[in-house]
Amino acid sequence: MQAEAIVLDKAFELRRRHFPDEMHFHGPGIKRYETQEFQPRPPQQFVPISVTGRHCALDCDHCGKQILRYMGNVAYSNLFAFCERLADNGTQGLLVSGGCDAAGRVPLAPWLPALRRVRQELGLRLIVHTGLVDEPLAAGLAAAGVESARIDIIGADRTIRQVYHLGRGVEHYEESLRLLAAYGVSTLPHIIVGLHYGRLLGERNALAMIKRHAPAGLIVVVLTPLAQTRMADVVPPAVGPVLAFLAAARAELPTVPIFLGCARHSGEERLELDRGAIDAGLNGIAFPAEGAVGYAAQRGLTARFHESCCGVWPLAADAPRSRP
Repeated sequence: MQAEAIVLDKAFELRRRHFPDEMHFHGPGIKRYETQEFQPRPPQQFVPISVTGRHCALDCDHCGKQILRYMGNVAYSNLFAFCERLADNGTQGLLVSGGCDAAGRVPLAPWLPALRRVRQELGLRLIVHTGLVDEPLAAGLAAAGVESARIDIIGADRTIRQVYHLGRGVEHYEESLRLLAAYGVSTLPHIIVGLHYGRLLGERNALAMIKRHAPAGLIVVVLTPLAQTRMADVVPPAVGPVLAFLAAARAELPTVPIFLGCARHSGEERLELDRGAIDAGLNGIAFPAEGAVGYAAQRGLTARFHESCCGVWPLAADAPRSRP
């Protein structure tokens, strides 16, 4: 425990060397969320939509298409009108996601003209989950003016084959990062800790891949077994190894904002992880556990609250709030 504390202390000091003494807490609109420390307002400032409805050709073992159930579904022919209504009601941005095709790509191409119009005429911020990226998609995302691309980066071929049922390799994920960077698309890649059935396998390799391509930020989530999936009974990784990975991520990416994303432990372990993430020098936490905001204050960090996905800094109309 003493060695672990020393590692976390070093990570925290590294964070303070490169960033302001602020901790960003995010409450995106993907689910209802409220604690005594954070009451998002309004809850639909950032709206998630799926471009494939509930369909995903991969049906990955950890997800089983369950996450798509919590996203809105709209045909791309109606997207602009849909977004007009959202904008009229105060929505500031979209999280555009969806299931993958058999090649591991979210089929975004048909949506790009409408997304470009949404960005140019309505001014809504656009964040996209891409899956694997080819050159036409990278160019199209740049032309559409998306604010950032989010992509799960997997660092082990075994995980890609066994969990995603995808006949691709880690080199295809690194190529996606390279293409997005080449076209000037800001990236906030994700790493799922414990994705290989609760085991840490390719996470450090994924981190090394991300480091080589100048990300705008990194989002770390933790395997969360979901009902009605092939991993429903899998034991997620313990908090200790997750914190060790977070400290390693801060050491490898000292000037890159790092966030603890939506998916992670529940109950007492969630608070333990959130407190440890603050100690490990992270910049933000989505859906913080009760007590995390107070702990950040104890560490000398001013809390900033956002009704948006992690990694999205305050909107012009949503100045940071020091208290809910």
